[in-house]
Amino acid sequence: MAQSDFLDAPPESSVLTDYDREHMKAYMRALDADAEGADWREAVAVIFGLDPEAEPERARRVHDSHLARARWMTEHGYKLLLREGGR
Repeated sequence: MAQSDFLDAPPESSVLTDYDREHMKAYMRALDADAEGADWREAVAVIFGLDPEAEPERARRVHDSHLARARWMTEHGYKLLLREGGR
């Protein structure tokens, strides 16, 4: 994923956004990495192409905010996806 393909933090919303739909794969990869106990620095480098050594604060913000949104997707967003699929 190129750096220009993502924001430092996903948009905060109680509904699915176009950004969520476009970055579903990154969300799932972040969840998988977290579940496997991967170091956040490795995850942010692989998933988002950021160098945590060069931009530690931004890299941590990107990682944590996308992981949080991924968790939101597992608790709430998936229901919205299911509703959309029924249209």
